[in-house]
Amino acid sequence: QVQLVESGGGLVQAGGSLRLSCAASKSIFSINAMGWYRQAPGKKRDMAARMTGDGSTNYADSVKGRFTISRDNAKNTVYLEMNSLKPEDTAVYYCNFHWSADLYTYWGQGIQVTVSS
Repeated sequence: QVQLVESGGGLVQAGGSLRLSCAASKSIFSINAMGWYRQAPGKKRDMAARMTGDGSTNYADSVKGRFTISRDNAKNTVYLEMNSLKPEDTAVYYCNFHWSADLYTYWGQGIQVTVSS
Protein backbone atom coordinates (compact mmCIF):
# COMPACT_ATOMS: atom_id res chain seq x y z
CA GLN A 1 0.00 0.00 0.00
CA VAL A 2 1.35 3.40 -0.98
CA GLN A 3 1.50 6.02 1.74
CA LEU A 4 1.80 9.77 1.24
CA VAL A 5 2.77 11.84 4.27
CA GLU A 6 2.37 15.60 4.16
CA SER A 7 4.15 18.12 6.34
CA GLY A 8 4.95 21.82 6.48
CA GLY A 9 1.58 23.46 6.97
CA GLY A 10 0.74 25.99 9.61
CA LEU A 11 -0.22 29.57 10.33
CA VAL A 12 1.45 32.46 8.55
CA GLN A 13 0.77 36.16 8.07
CA ALA A 14 -0.20 37.55 4.70
CA GLY A 15 2.88 38.04 2.56
CA GLY A 16 4.73 35.20 4.22
CA SER A 17 5.90 31.87 2.87
CA LEU A 18 5.46 28.18 3.58
CA ARG A 19 6.92 25.03 2.04
CA LEU A 20 4.77 21.91 1.93
CA SER A 21 6.28 18.46 1.53
CA CYS A 22 4.70 15.17 0.51
CA ALA A 23 6.83 12.06 0.92
CA ALA A 24 5.84 8.82 -0.81
CA SER A 25 6.64 5.28 0.27
CA LYS A 26 7.24 4.34 -3.37
CA SER A 27 9.80 5.55 -5.89
CA ILE A 28 8.63 8.49 -7.98
CA PHE A 29 11.05 7.83 -10.82
CA SER A 30 8.23 6.36 -12.93
CA ILE A 31 5.60 8.82 -11.78
CA ASN A 32 2.99 9.91 -14.28
CA ALA A 33 1.82 13.01 -12.45
CA MET A 34 1.96 14.65 -9.06
CA GLY A 35 -0.11 17.51 -7.83
CA TRP A 36 -1.23 19.71 -5.00
CA TYR A 37 -4.94 20.31 -4.54
CA ARG A 38 -6.61 22.55 -2.03
CA GLN A 39 -10.05 22.97 -0.54
CA ALA A 40 -10.91 26.32 0.99
CA PRO A 41 -13.91 26.88 3.24
CA GLY A 42 -17.10 26.85 1.18
CA LYS A 43 -15.32 25.85 -2.04
CA LYS A 44 -14.68 22.63 -3.93
CA ARG A 45 -11.29 20.93 -4.09
CA ASP A 46 -9.29 22.42 -6.94
CA MET A 47 -5.86 21.90 -8.43
CA ALA A 48 -3.28 24.41 -7.28
CA ALA A 49 -0.17 22.98 -8.95
CA ARG A 50 0.63 19.89 -10.98
CA MET A 51 3.75 18.28 -12.44
CA THR A 52 3.87 15.47 -15.00
CA GLY A 53 6.60 12.86 -15.27
CA ASP A 54 8.44 14.82 -17.94
CA GLY A 55 8.66 17.84 -15.65
CA SER A 56 5.92 19.94 -17.22
CA THR A 57 4.03 22.06 -14.71
CA ASN A 58 0.61 23.64 -14.50
CA TYR A 59 -0.67 26.18 -12.01
CA ALA A 60 -4.03 27.59 -11.15
CA ASP A 61 -4.31 31.20 -12.25
CA SER A 62 -4.81 32.24 -8.64
CA VAL A 63 -1.36 30.96 -7.59
CA LYS A 64 0.68 31.45 -10.76
CA GLY A 65 3.84 33.38 -10.06
CA ARG A 66 3.60 32.77 -6.31
CA PHE A 67 3.68 28.96 -5.96
CA THR A 68 6.28 26.54 -7.29
CA ILE A 69 5.99 22.76 -7.46
CA SER A 70 9.18 20.70 -7.47
CA ARG A 71 10.38 17.17 -6.79
CA ASP A 72 13.29 15.31 -5.23
CA ASN A 73 13.53 11.83 -6.72
CA ALA A 74 16.07 10.67 -4.14
CA LYS A 75 13.63 11.48 -1.34
CA ASN A 76 10.47 10.40 -3.22
CA THR A 77 9.08 13.79 -2.32
CA VAL A 78 7.12 16.54 -4.02
CA TYR A 79 7.21 20.09 -2.66
CA LEU A 80 5.03 23.13 -2.92
CA GLU A 81 6.81 26.41 -2.25
CA MET A 82 4.24 29.08 -1.45
CA ASN A 83 5.29 32.72 -1.45
CA SER A 84 3.42 36.00 -1.04
CA LEU A 85 0.62 34.15 0.69
CA LYS A 86 -2.82 35.70 0.80
CA PRO A 87 -5.75 35.05 3.15
CA GLU A 88 -7.61 33.45 0.23
CA ASP A 89 -4.89 30.77 0.12
CA THR A 90 -6.24 29.44 3.41
CA ALA A 91 -7.27 25.84 2.76
CA VAL A 92 -6.54 22.22 3.44
CA TYR A 93 -3.86 21.12 0.97
CA TYR A 94 -3.70 17.57 -0.38
CA CYS A 95 -0.97 15.96 -2.46
CA ASN A 96 -1.92 13.47 -5.15
CA PHE A 97 0.29 10.97 -6.99
CA HIS A 98 -0.45 8.90 -10.09
CA TRP A 99 2.16 6.33 -11.12
CA SER A 100 2.58 5.12 -14.68
CA ALA A 101 0.64 1.93 -15.53
CA ASP A 102 -1.39 2.30 -12.32
CA LEU A 103 -5.17 2.57 -12.36
CA TYR A 104 -5.18 4.24 -8.96
CA THR A 105 -4.22 7.62 -7.64
CA TYR A 106 -3.18 8.26 -4.06
CA TRP A 107 -3.89 11.13 -1.70
CA GLY A 108 -2.04 12.57 1.23
CA GLN A 109 -3.85 13.08 4.50
CA GLY A 110 -4.35 16.80 3.99
CA ILE A 111 -2.64 19.61 5.86
CA GLN A 112 -4.00 22.95 7.01
CA VAL A 113 -2.57 26.22 5.73
CA THR A 114 -3.95 29.33 7.38
CA VAL A 115 -3.00 32.82 6.22
CA SER A 116 -3.96 35.68 8.51
CA SER A 117 -4.51 39.25 7.40
